[in-house]
Amino acid sequence: MVSTALAGRVLEFRRTASKEREAHISLAEILSALSFALDLTEGAVPGHALRSCLLGMRIAKEFGFPAERMVSLYYALLLKDVGCSSNAARLCEIIGGGDERRVKAGVKLEDWTRPSRPRGSTLRMLWDTVHPNSNPAKRAAGILRIGLTQHRNNEEMITLRCDRGAQILRKLSLGEYAAEAVRGLDEHWDGSGYPDRRTGTDIPLASRILSIAQHLDVYATEHGTLEALRALHERSGRWFDPKLVWIADWLHCKGKLWPGALTDTPESETRRMVLDLAPDDVNRLEASDIDLICEAFADVVDTKSSFTYRHSMGVTNAAISIAHELGLSDDRVRIVNRAALLHDIGKLRVPNSILDKPGTLDVEEWRVVHDHPGLTRKILSHIGPFGELAMIAGAHHERLDGTGYPDRLTAEQLPIEARIIAVADVYGALTEDRPYRQGLSHEQAVEIMLREMPHRLDPDCCEALFTAFE
Repeated sequence: MVSTALAGRVLEFRRTASKEREAHISLAEILSALSFALDLTEGAVPGHALRSCLLGMRIAKEFGFPAERMVSLYYALLLKDVGCSSNAARLCEIIGGGDERRVKAGVKLEDWTRPSRPRGSTLRMLWDTVHPNSNPAKRAAGILRIGLTQHRNNEEMITLRCDRGAQILRKLSLGEYAAEAVRGLDEHWDGSGYPDRRTGTDIPLASRILSIAQHLDVYATEHGTLEALRALHERSGRWFDPKLVWIADWLHCKGKLWPGALTDTPESETRRMVLDLAPDDVNRLEASDIDLICEAFADVVDTKSSFTYRHSMGVTNAAISIAHELGLSDDRVRIVNRAALLHDIGKLRVPNSILDKPGTLDVEEWRVVHDHPGLTRKILSHIGPFGELAMIAGAHHERLDGTGYPDRLTAEQLPIEARIIAVADVYGALTEDRPYRQGLSHEQAVEIMLREMPHRLDPDCCEALFTAFE
């Protein structure tokens, strides 16, 4: 059934588009919204980055963190997981095709520097995740192999993530200090961490704060605040800076650590508190800055799977070509560019066990895939001036005859920009390699798309694509 309320919002966003484009977008607003996508990749409870930001900034203020570095710390806390998609495919391979998101969430609760003392919950998680479609003997052998190669695997996984995260922060011009803070997220006070096995105060102070903030939120979300503090003390002097542990404990005792930073607080309230901490003097973005952020997060999405590598950029190039062929104005082309770059950001929630599956997806797996366009729209809707863009990006699997998803919108409810991205996405999906087949040639893709028009794909957009690519 078509969502009439959603269709009405499409038209309303269309009418107010020029006003929205003139609105200012702050760096904090866009990064705090996109941080929800990073939470999906890590299997974290939504809002993890926001809660970590509140916790980390409070600890830093009480510590007497240098004022001139607060801006870098703020953005490092929001983007600490921005490199998380880079190791997803490799982790999925290590665990034999299981849900890598569940493993990522589980290991944050495990003291993996002591592999001989695993928690029962971790063993259960591994049993359910490692080689999930195999017999018990193969599962047991897989878990044993993971235990024997744990440190090597950890070093590989963490180095991939931390190096990639630092690289993205540099691309966003957030400074070397913020980049190194993210790169050192998984260093440990006693030198047992990665990627450089630094010890003590050789670890950047910002990295030490990020590490504690992350730990506090993960444990408090799963087991409550008292267990979070207990585990923090247990690892003090091993994983964590003892002075920062003492400060976190003091703030807890004074009732100043957790306000707004627990999952029972509405996400909107937590985000408002995070935005209240935003540095005003460097917070306003030019159009080119927004484009760069969209490109960076498109890279995060595409890096998740070797089969979608450069997919977002390929769809964007095709969509821009169509828009130019159709004679869209420069401001509408910019909307198409950003929506195409971010159209698959909701796919960060899809495990690589599904993305990279060589066989046919089952009903539940298709349900997970079908959810991603709506999730794209939800994530982008957190950014006020992105209202129209969110609707366009979230409609890339809708079809003119109402057979698409997630809302079965029909032709009159789909603006030209949404139709453009739908056509570009189909072309990209057909011509790129997939786990179950090699990419088709241009001619083969055109033949298939001709059968989909005009009832499902917009014929003008298809013809524009064919003309541009020929």
